[in-house]
Order: sequence, then structure tokens, then C-alpha cells
Amino acid sequence: MSFYFQEIEISTVSGRPSYYLITQDIDKIIERSGVENGICLVQTYHTTCSVYFDEYMHDKNYYGDDYLQVDLNHILDRLVPKQSTENYPYLSPGPKHIAYGMKKIDPNYPAVKWTMLNTDAHLRSDFLGSSVTLGVKGGQLLTGPVGQIFFVDFDQTRERDRKIQVIVLGDEEDDG
Repeated sequence: MSFYFQEIEISTVSGRPSYYLITQDIDKIIERSGVENGICLVQTYHTTCSVYFDEYMHDKNYYGDDYLQVDLNHILDRLVPKQSTENYPYLSPGPKHIAYGMKKIDPNYPAVKWTMLNTDAHLRSDFLGSSVTLGVKGGQLLTGPVGQIFFVDFDQTRERDRKIQVIVLGDEEDDG
């Protein structure tokens, strides 16, 4: 049994959800792992981000988002409106959480209260989840003919550097 871990780093944009097709990155990681048969976990620990499995659409909008992602955004906009001000349309973040967030020290992202107005991003990522696990057979990710793995950052408040963790677990020999 073999275990392999690698991270992918992505820089996101502000003002809209940031989508990234990461299947080819995952394929390269599986190749490096040497695992022939097993599973591949792709996850993010960022609470406003999701990793999900869907079909790749060839048509794209001005920003490079494929039409299925644009459709997803339209549905999520209706279900989870963008947070525009403190406590509207959500109770979160409350005063205790804002106080906590303002004490955090991140040299890349100075604490600014308005950056905490991202409850919508947390809720959107809750719907899609933070990970996917897919099989590996013959050293290939089992995605089917059209399946792809995507990463999305729903936090529109600012640009950020994000990480995706990839864990490949399985046998290095192909037993047929």
C-alpha cells in the first residue's frame, strides 16, 4: 500500500467566484504517486471554497467560466444572495466572530472588517462540499469520458492564494 501527498496552489480573483479546472493537475499527481489501483482524495481546507466533480462544458463566458459554472452561479445567487452589509441578509458574522477575525495575523491579508462579509461564500461552499474522492485504476483517474474536477473559491471580497490537497492511496502494482 502506497500513500502520496501533494498540494496545488491557486491564486483567486476578487469580485466574482473563481473557478479552476484541475483534472490535469490531479492526473500528473497520480502519475507521480506511482499508484496503479486505489483512490484519490482531492480537498481544500478553505471554508469558502469547494472541490467538485462535474462535466466540462466547452462554451465559456468573458471571464473564462464555462456555461455550466455560470448556470451554477445563477442558481446559487437565487438560493444564497451575496452579502452586502453586516448582518444582511445573514446573521453571520456576529460581533464575537468579527472580533476573532480582526485579531488574526496574516501578513498577506491584513485584517479589514469588510473582508468578513463573506457568509454567502461559506454557505455556497457548504452546498458543494470541500472534497471529492475518485477511484484510480491502471494509474488513471476514474472520471468517465466527460467528468472533470473543479475548484471554486466563492469568496468575492478579495484575491487570495488558496491550496488544494491531493492524497493518493493504493497499490503500486497493477494486479490486472
